[in-house]
Amino acid sequence: MVEMISTLTPAPPQGGGGRGEDEFRIWRQTRTGLLSYPLNANAARGHLAASIYLQMALKPHIIHIVGHTEAHHAATAEDVIEASQIARRAIENAVRGAPEMTSDPAVQRRKEELLVEAGITLEAIRSLAAAGTADPWTDAATLAKAVTSGILDAPQLQNNPFARGQVRTHIVNGQCVTVDANGRPISESERLIPLVKEQS
Repeated sequence: MVEMISTLTPAPPQGGGGRGEDEFRIWRQTRTGLLSYPLNANAARGHLAASIYLQMALKPHIIHIVGHTEAHHAATAEDVIEASQIARRAIENAVRGAPEMTSDPAVQRRKEELLVEAGITLEAIRSLAAAGTADPWTDAATLAKAVTSGILDAPQLQNNPFARGQVRTHIVNGQCVTVDANGRPISESERLIPLVKEQS
């Protein structure tokens, strides 16, 4: 949740609903990650309800329901109906008066940490741009170099022919953090220093 709050912070909805050429609207869509579902059917139902309830803190315009059975098998029509009924109840409960989870001081602290770290990553990407590049964050060559250099990386990218897949993450106190080879949490600056030096 905090990662998504941080993502929305630098880019709040702009414009007046798309009436002009230079105006746009951001539509927030949330979904439960397929790989987060347990295989046990009853536990998966509970996970679906809890995750949809949590997603409501982001005030989504669209909720993509990932069926509770999908960790085990592709959803059948009956599974889709059941998942929709579970999701609908979780949404109704949240709309009737859920606590404002995004205002929690711990959530706000973590949001600020993520925004600082995102700024460090963006600066590292900018440093890769060739002279005269107008916008390094939309330049294909710069972004490709950010991936091949490991600045933009993810554990799931192991064995990818273009990305490194070397970054390690662990869940620590409910937060997904980058860790070193010994499992010690490290900052984004610590992670990036050797990667940026390689590019110099």
